[in-house]
Amino acid sequence: MQPLDRLGRPLHDLRVSVTDRCNFRCVYCMPREVFGRDFQFLERAQLLTFEEIERLVRIFVAAGVEKIRLTGGEPLVRRDLHRLVAGIAAIPGVRDLTLTTNGSLLARQAAALADAGMRRVTVSLDSLDDEVFRRMNDADFPVARVLEGIAAAEAAGLLPLKINMVVRRGLNEESILPMARHFRAGGHILRFIEYMDVGHSNGWRLDDVVPAAEIVAAIDHEMPLELVPPNYPGEVADRWRYRDGGGEVGVIASVTQPFCRDCTRARLSAEGTLYTCLFAVDGHDLRTPLRAGASDDALAARLSTTWGLRTDRYSEDRSAATVALPKVEMSHIGG
Repeated sequence: MQPLDRLGRPLHDLRVSVTDRCNFRCVYCMPREVFGRDFQFLERAQLLTFEEIERLVRIFVAAGVEKIRLTGGEPLVRRDLHRLVAGIAAIPGVRDLTLTTNGSLLARQAAALADAGMRRVTVSLDSLDDEVFRRMNDADFPVARVLEGIAAAEAAGLLPLKINMVVRRGLNEESILPMARHFRAGGHILRFIEYMDVGHSNGWRLDDVVPAAEIVAAIDHEMPLELVPPNYPGEVADRWRYRDGGGEVGVIASVTQPFCRDCTRARLSAEGTLYTCLFAVDGHDLRTPLRAGASDDALAARLSTTWGLRTDRYSEDRSAATVALPKVEMSHIGG
């Protein structure tokens, strides 16, 4: 039986972080002053093996999960990721298998991912302006190489391809319209994400948030939009279609328009901790019982109990007190 949490929300989506490492130091996620040369990332032995991830995914799928998203850190820095993709793609009941990446390594891996069973990808790209993009990724990485990765993903059939743009006031709001124009012409779905207060390393302030309504209004002024229904219950992005039929954009507005009541997502960290909210303060250890020899039934019971006790609704409850809580970093559990 599919578990329901205390607010009646089913478990439908699982986001699996395969590594806490990333080759970017984006200012809103892994700022260099925190994640510097001396930062202690997880040791290899602490990471779940591909076999352990596959086993847990099977248990989650048996509990009702249909959508799997691989995240990080940057998932493509995990060696031989296509092997994990092939294993998950072969699990009966997985209806959607996708990955979120910064695109830096996608050009060389897109074909192998597609051959292994990956169905689509989402690429994070915060500006087409090379100077702005380099300033935001803080790794001196050029836009051109991310665009090469996007082209490779398209050629490999990893479609529909989505582009995620985190908008932070004072950094890249001037890139909203150029991004919309570019990806509308390219036929890909661009999604704007309000700058979120995940973790404590990014120095989040409400004043830095560009509200979804402002983003939509800016695009609508030049390229008229109309709201369209979600593709499925619990979809995080509000969908807006160009009135002339030239594609669509999405807006993820967890700050100004919370969607907690429809959230069906669980997150599994790279070391095997289950988190029931992106803004979680703590998680639930699955690696210890897994490595201690727990049966699938025992692990399934642990999952069901954890989800059944879930009451998370952080974005709807957001306040000065909750913002100050010691939340887990987004780079540790994926976005």
